[in-house]
Amino acid sequence: MADTKIKQRNEIPEEFKWALDTMYSDSAEWDADLKKVTEMSEAFLSFKGRLGESAGTLLEALRSSDDIGLIVEKLFVFARMKLDEDNRVPEQQAMFDRIIAAASDISARLSFFTPELIELSVETITNFMKEEPGLDLYDHVLKDAMRQKEHVLSDTEEHLLAELGEVLGAPDTVFTMLNDADMKFGEIEDESGNTVALTHGNYIKYMRSYDRKVRESAYNRCYETYKGLINTLAANYNTNVKTDVITARIRKYPSSRSAAMSGGNIPESVYYSLVESVNGCLDTLHEYTALRKKLLGVDELKMHDIYVPLIKVPDEKIPFEKAVEIAVQGLAPLGEEYIAQFLKGIDEHWIDRYENEGKTSGAYSFGSYDSAPFILLNYDDTLEDVFTLVHEMGHSMNSFYTRKEQPFTYGDYSIFTAEVASTVNETLLMKYLLSTEKDPDKRKYILNMYLEAFRATLFRQTMFAEFEHLTHREVESGGSLTAEWLCEEYDKLNTKYFGPALAKDDMIKYEWARIPHFYRSFYVYQYATGYSAANAIANRILSEGEPAVRDYIRFLGTGSSDYPVKLLKIAGVDMSTTGPVDSAMNTFRELFNEFKELCDE
Repeated sequence: MADTKIKQRNEIPEEFKWALDTMYSDSAEWDADLKKVTEMSEAFLSFKGRLGESAGTLLEALRSSDDIGLIVEKLFVFARMKLDEDNRVPEQQAMFDRIIAAASDISARLSFFTPELIELSVETITNFMKEEPGLDLYDHVLKDAMRQKEHVLSDTEEHLLAELGEVLGAPDTVFTMLNDADMKFGEIEDESGNTVALTHGNYIKYMRSYDRKVRESAYNRCYETYKGLINTLAANYNTNVKTDVITARIRKYPSSRSAAMSGGNIPESVYYSLVESVNGCLDTLHEYTALRKKLLGVDELKMHDIYVPLIKVPDEKIPFEKAVEIAVQGLAPLGEEYIAQFLKGIDEHWIDRYENEGKTSGAYSFGSYDSAPFILLNYDDTLEDVFTLVHEMGHSMNSFYTRKEQPFTYGDYSIFTAEVASTVNETLLMKYLLSTEKDPDKRKYILNMYLEAFRATLFRQTMFAEFEHLTHREVESGGSLTAEWLCEEYDKLNTKYFGPALAKDDMIKYEWARIPHFYRSFYVYQYATGYSAANAIANRILSEGEPAVRDYIRFLGTGSSDYPVKLLKIAGVDMSTTGPVDSAMNTFRELFNEFKELCDE
């Protein structure tokens, strides 16, 4: 009988874990930084009422704010990642709780800064910048502050909101604990008759099984668990949306979506255009769903049939080391410098590779400004996991270049651009595999993977975006998000996107309850816009070569030094137009037509 038991954290070899000790060697060092930054935040109060005193005072305050932010970020990131190693460990839960509470207190102490800065006239700030060259670094920060002037509250009101920061973030914390620590999905039988524990980490693996009973069992087990907690999850999500709506109103935004998009100065027309363009291609998605039903040879196509590859090829285990080799070949168009740093990151233990009991599910890239851009994986030796590797390394390379080129002030990047770097990597790998594969069945398999990437990212995330718009609009109009309402609306959207070939399903209506990104409202649409931008950038890199690579690497190093729509133009993409999304939709149609023709041969 195969060993299918999920390992404990201490059973994973150290060589396969991320090197978090390069951030803090022990908890005492972390504690010392927490004490230090708390004292720094208390000292920062000395700037209160003095920002307009002189250019030098303003510069000193800006620099002090950055110094505090740098340490708070490092403390938070370390505590979050340590907890993600095993969410069941009480010491790590306590550490994370401490930084959440401390960050809220520190934010409250610094809360006077933005309102006081906003009260300064444009003339005063302009004169200060002429007097003090050091303020040149903060040019974009200061201009952006002036832009958002009408949405900043008084010192007292900002202080109150900051004090409530920990409470306002509670729905996300509650969901994380339920989803990653407390929920158990029971056991199923795999293809070989082994009894295995169903987890977040292996769920998609079983949903991709060619044994329909296995994927149906995994699907039902998963959603029965969410169904059993659906009222609690609905109440929690309702609170999350209410928080968005109330906060937006307090800050005088016309809607919660407007508030969410305002930070990056992204026109809401980008959101409308995305939904409109994707909805215009739903007929092709419906054809794809119908073809899936035909190729699977089922009387009724169910949601548990959606993930299984349509083309069966021999099982191929791809160990992590082989995945790295494939990734390097696929990303070769990005140049020797990019590849060298990619490999260096792996050698320096950026990545926590394998699943263990209690580990946070899925994958992400994280890290602080002065740490490595760490990656959490749950690698399981599949080709899909190879794509996850290049995806997350795309994020981490974006972080690497940004932190190399930008000061802390601009050392992050917007959510809007975040998915571009990851998806450029995925797209280049996909195009490499298509260009080198000669076996007809394997080629169809890869085409199917590419179509699935479009379905899962452009279509699925846009569907999520529509759902978020519906939920926030319901609350904004005075409604409440009950479990019944949420399930019904989600079911309608799912039917709209997949079309008539998909049979009625009693479980898919609970899917909204397992999507963690819904607790970062109006986030998911940016996967779709990012995918569209990445498609355009990858095409340019492959067609133009070095000039396009040079522009792209320059873009990767821009961080948040300007607004995201403007920064993407450096890489040759204009997201203020419908061009990138329309082009991506055309690519989907072309891929589907090629795939259908090959299947008909």
